[in-house]
Amino acid sequence: MAQQSDSKCAPAEAPLRLSDPLAPPISCPDTLMTNDTVNRPTFSVPPSLDDIAELAERALAAIPARLARHLEGVGIAVEESADDETLNEMGIESSWELTGLYRGTPLTARSVDDIARQPDLIFLYREAILLEWIETAEDLFRLVRNVLVHEVAHHFGFSDAEIEALEREMD
Repeated sequence: MAQQSDSKCAPAEAPLRLSDPLAPPISCPDTLMTNDTVNRPTFSVPPSLDDIAELAERALAAIPARLARHLEGVGIAVEESADDETLNEMGIESSWELTGLYRGTPLTARSVDDIARQPDLIFLYREAILLEWIETAEDLFRLVRNVLVHEVAHHFGFSDAEIEALEREMD
């Protein structure tokens, strides 16, 4: 599961539950809010696991309803980086190259005859996301959203073209 963070950021009233769209906002003393219309945070320190989790929660809430209803039971975990076992499985040499991962059985590959399986999980990897954020100067919310949408699309068994169309739809 997700690693614990020593972050100063904490939920305002109750524990953050990524699968709960009504989870309270994160209050973070090191996060400065801008005055733009979408209230995007800017950071005076590197965004923590909790900060990335908050952005993922917001991104999850923005997924079109026709798709969101099929995400029941899909867990989302934010971790510092992919572990060596995952990297070896994927044939990836560096954890800096993997921003997210879907582990599960895509909806298109399921059958009523399936035996019980492990729960579907989406992993977001903070360090790789932050590296891409620094290298591309992409808005951090948009970057987290795109990684999450890409992994959600794997849950649906979408093609690359369908993933790109979904990302355009969310812009």
